[in-house]
Amino acid sequence: MSITLADARVVTPGGVHEGWITIEDGRFTHIGHGTAPRDGLGLGGRYVVPGFVDIHNHGGAGGSFPSGDPEEARRIAAFHARHGTTTMIASLVTAALPDLARATSALADLCDDGLLAGIHFEGPYIARSRCGAHDPALLREPSTAELSELFKAGRGHVRMLTIAAELPGGMDAVRAAVSEGVIAALGHSDATYEQALEAIDEGCTVATHLYNAMRPLHHRDPGPIAALLQDERITVELVNDGVHLHPAMVRLAHTAAGTSRTALITDAMGAAGMGDGVYRLGSMDVEVSGGAARLVEGRAIAGSTLTMDVALRRTVEQVGLTLTEASIMASLTPARVLGLDDRVGSITVGKNADLVVLNDDLTVHSVMHQGAWLPSS
Repeated sequence: MSITLADARVVTPGGVHEGWITIEDGRFTHIGHGTAPRDGLGLGGRYVVPGFVDIHNHGGAGGSFPSGDPEEARRIAAFHARHGTTTMIASLVTAALPDLARATSALADLCDDGLLAGIHFEGPYIARSRCGAHDPALLREPSTAELSELFKAGRGHVRMLTIAAELPGGMDAVRAAVSEGVIAALGHSDATYEQALEAIDEGCTVATHLYNAMRPLHHRDPGPIAALLQDERITVELVNDGVHLHPAMVRLAHTAAGTSRTALITDAMGAAGMGDGVYRLGSMDVEVSGGAARLVEGRAIAGSTLTMDVALRRTVEQVGLTLTEASIMASLTPARVLGLDDRVGSITVGKNADLVVLNDDLTVHSVMHQGAWLPSS
């Protein structure tokens, strides 16, 4: 199949240009400036950005990845795809080890099918003092033996482990993850600045939702945030939903880390795309009011109701970055984190034809995945 998209404003890592794109057999084959040399589908001057890559997502459309239910997972993926996310990993939360293994095994089947790009363990090896919406009764000290069993359940599809590396056994767990090709992410952590640097030296390369659920910045106690922002080996995740972060803190992270080390994420839970009400995140009850998700008991922020299109739009309209910068943060940078930037993450000849057509107000007009238009509802 061959299709040319004409009369478009094409957003690439180099900027925005008026032009056209040809797609053949599910891949970008030509990207041009000006008028298309052949008849094509006119987009009326709309923006075309690469499909979004979400590296931290717990659910949506009433479904939850931690349940391990394949039908829920398919519903979640379809919902987020309608909002432009064409590549995503499934994030689990703290749970009993048998439950984690069961969910991991079920989601690995969907990774085999290509629906998901991997599995992310957020917990149970996190700091009690920074556990946020995780059940403190189920937290554990890191164990390389337990990790080995969980990785086996994932059959090579576990892509990321969030860990408070300062815990006893934490550095060993970081090394064990890295040795298995699993991304080690520092998060839900009360690490000191020095401990964070040690974790980075041991192999941590991602900051799980920077600022949130970690020791805060202080001028005499810089903590992990300063270490994570300063180190060129770290990519920082940001939940830019207006609840987790003030726009000034998003700007601060971008100023320090740049687009190449800053990844927009949703951290979405089951209430994304749903109305206000009470939902479950793992073993915890979450109340959603005005789109903000908080634990029923304790009122800690419990994930989000964010979608990647809204994260991108807020980054342009509220934070003040360019569409090119926001697009890199929503697509190319997270694709690099997963090691998938040779296939997805930018509108580049040879890559998968994953793209999002945006209206002038940056709302989603249509979504294409591997050369095929996705249903809008």
